[in-house]
Amino acid sequence: MRILPPGRWTAATACAAVTGIAAGLVWSPDRTWAAMLMASYGLLGLGLGGLFFIALNDACGATWAVALRRIPEAMVSVLPFGAAGLALVFAIHPSIYPWMAHAEHFTGFKGFWLSPGFFLGRAAVYVSLWLLFATGIIRASRAQDRSDHPSLATRRTALSVSFVVVFAFSFWLASFDWIMSLEPHWYSTIFGIYNFAGLFTSTLAVVILLVLRLGASGVLRGVVRAEHLHDLGKLLFAFSVFWMYIWFSQYMLIWYSNLPEEAVYFVRRQTGWWRSLFYLNVLLNWAVPFALLLPKTAKLDRRLAWAAVVVLAGRVLDLYLMVRPAVVSGGPSFGVWEAAPFLLAGVVFVVVFARAFRRASPVPLGDPWLAESRSYHG
Repeated sequence: MRILPPGRWTAATACAAVTGIAAGLVWSPDRTWAAMLMASYGLLGLGLGGLFFIALNDACGATWAVALRRIPEAMVSVLPFGAAGLALVFAIHPSIYPWMAHAEHFTGFKGFWLSPGFFLGRAAVYVSLWLLFATGIIRASRAQDRSDHPSLATRRTALSVSFVVVFAFSFWLASFDWIMSLEPHWYSTIFGIYNFAGLFTSTLAVVILLVLRLGASGVLRGVVRAEHLHDLGKLLFAFSVFWMYIWFSQYMLIWYSNLPEEAVYFVRRQTGWWRSLFYLNVLLNWAVPFALLLPKTAKLDRRLAWAAVVVLAGRVLDLYLMVRPAVVSGGPSFGVWEAAPFLLAGVVFVVVFARAFRRASPVPLGDPWLAESRSYHG
């Protein structure tokens, strides 16, 4: 089965991306480091989102997605690579955060929270917890291929329920630490939920594209049914609307209160050419997917793939709007310095996913609900 493109193309793309990053670090370091932060955070989000997708289905007792579980399991393998990218940014270019460069000074709890040692320690705790849960949940799933003992399913469910709780708090704090603290005077209590919405919609989009690709290549032929795609489409539609709800809630409340320390975030992103990207963000993450996926039949044809691609483009733009105005002054620009880190993240995702997917059976053979999932009728 072919999941990867030809090896020479993968290697050539990776070399081009690394060369672009190296050149960017010399000629435009601020733009390149900002793009590396975005790409690493987005890559980590796909791995973490894959783990959350598994855990959510386990915790809810949902059986329809059992046949597809190997896809998000393989996606989890990119989590440490995204974390490694973030670690490079923190270690080599900590001045991307003004409080780390001592350009901002805080006292009290904020000064304690935004201290370099505590910041790095928290990051290590977040990633360690995610990796521990990922190892436990995936090991229990793979063990079912060798044994159908009920205790394995019980153990996996218990780990998944625990992970959902840990994920809710840890990712909420991580989004504050890694993204919101780029502008340490600004704050939004809904920012963590907003980041979760972007993480999960992009995860669903990638899962959909992978299901379509693996189904067309024959790997999941006879496993993936129209009902599976329809449910994935409904989830993408629902969480795109959820993203819009959180986006509007954050924007409306800050606009209505009009407090300078809160409004500055949106004022900066509605000045000059940023205004066009600000509204394009809404189109890509909500309006276009909403229009594409509203008909029932759209979740069963190529419109589903197009909606997934649009959502992924929206995710990149959303990350760009969260990070770039806070790090680089001036208007928006997108060139080689921004494209190279995202290109490298894409190559890493494809290579790591393909290798992880090959390590196990394409479907969880020992899962007691596999037969029901394969004959699922939504």
